[in-house]
Amino acid sequence: MTSPSVRILSMKLLRHFSLMLLIFSAACSGVATVTPFSAPENTPSLPATAHPQGETTPLHSPTNTPGGPLTLRVWLPPQFDPALDTPASEFLRQRLEEFTHQRSRLVLEVRIKAPYGPGGLLDSLTTASAAAPQSAPDLIALPRDALETAALKGLLYPYNAMTQAMKDEDWYDYAYELASIQDSIYGLPFTGDVMLLAYHSSIVETPPQDWSAVLEMKQPLVFPAADPQALFTLGQYRSLGGVVQDELGKPALDTAALSEVLNYYAEAELAGVMSAALTQYQSDDQVWAAFQENRAPMAITWCSRYLDFIRDTPSGDHALSPAPTADGVPYTLATGWVWSLSAKDRERQRIAVELAEFLTESTFLANWTEAAGYLPPRPSALQRWSRQDLALILDRIAKSAHALPSADILVGLSKPLWQAVIDVLREQVDPLAAAQEATASLSAP
Repeated sequence: MTSPSVRILSMKLLRHFSLMLLIFSAACSGVATVTPFSAPENTPSLPATAHPQGETTPLHSPTNTPGGPLTLRVWLPPQFDPALDTPASEFLRQRLEEFTHQRSRLVLEVRIKAPYGPGGLLDSLTTASAAAPQSAPDLIALPRDALETAALKGLLYPYNAMTQAMKDEDWYDYAYELASIQDSIYGLPFTGDVMLLAYHSSIVETPPQDWSAVLEMKQPLVFPAADPQALFTLGQYRSLGGVVQDELGKPALDTAALSEVLNYYAEAELAGVMSAALTQYQSDDQVWAAFQENRAPMAITWCSRYLDFIRDTPSGDHALSPAPTADGVPYTLATGWVWSLSAKDRERQRIAVELAEFLTESTFLANWTEAAGYLPPRPSALQRWSRQDLALILDRIAKSAHALPSADILVGLSKPLWQAVIDVLREQVDPLAAAQEATASLSAP
């Protein structure tokens, strides 16, 4: 197997050393880049090693000699690599350099790993924590689902007593939800992503806000009906107040609310808005392709997809709006990335927390998220975007966003929801019967 190239970029070592670049080969470990910066809802119980109350393990001997440089390890996925030649990477690179300039003993070692899979962020964190703790990260960027898994495995430490950042009111509600697990703060959010409606303004003059308007337009609307997680359907169901767990904390569905969503799909099919062909769409990639190829003037997609497209193609007839709901009151599901704390000793924890706070400051997030094509988790950051036409609409959507349910709840709900949608759009089962079957499947032994 061919080993991936690993680039080492040293910037301003210690005080005023010259910039140097050394390229070498490394084993297939999931590490793409190492960049030292120096300068002058209901889930399983957290394991005791995760310290739910913000306590830390006994102090470890520092890996750096007293008075010498302290190396802080930061892990990121490829899309956030500060060594890339993009405006967003430049913003992040400058921010990291600024942090080290303020701390004469500090060297930041940035490692790039795949988001998921073998050698990815979570896999490598698990392995390093068990077999090579000296190589484990001090601060790691994780998506919400991986954050939950890592916290429940005891691989992360809560911020609770170490920062007041999440007590600030300058966060969207979904950001608080992304950061929290069982009433403890396990991450400081730095990007968000939400589901929304994209449309061609040359065809759709006024985007529909509710289901009735969608039906009246009689224009095709595409969404990933065969998405294994059924996220769009889950969002529509939640907008009606549908529950996702019972009094015992197990996955649950409300037949009446789900039947209402499925009935809307059936009516939309009769109106020519939806069709059985939607059951061939499993991913956002497929939906976006159909939208771009003008097979439908409206599509349910993710904010990051839309922002990424218009960044490279600023002109055109693309526009966005909140996804239509039954009563026209916006409601959508959200996910995102957070800075998580995995440092073990107190000194590293302190500096890692300071860095996480520094990288989630509003002005920096405004510049970086607009360049990177992500929704900022702070309202004040969105208000600083240069594209205020986008910011105003996204603010409305962000205020209606809620984090996805916990992984165990989502796993339990996905298959029944998926099956119900498929059956209704293929006209194999009527909406009420499909909803009843989905609900009953969750209580079956």
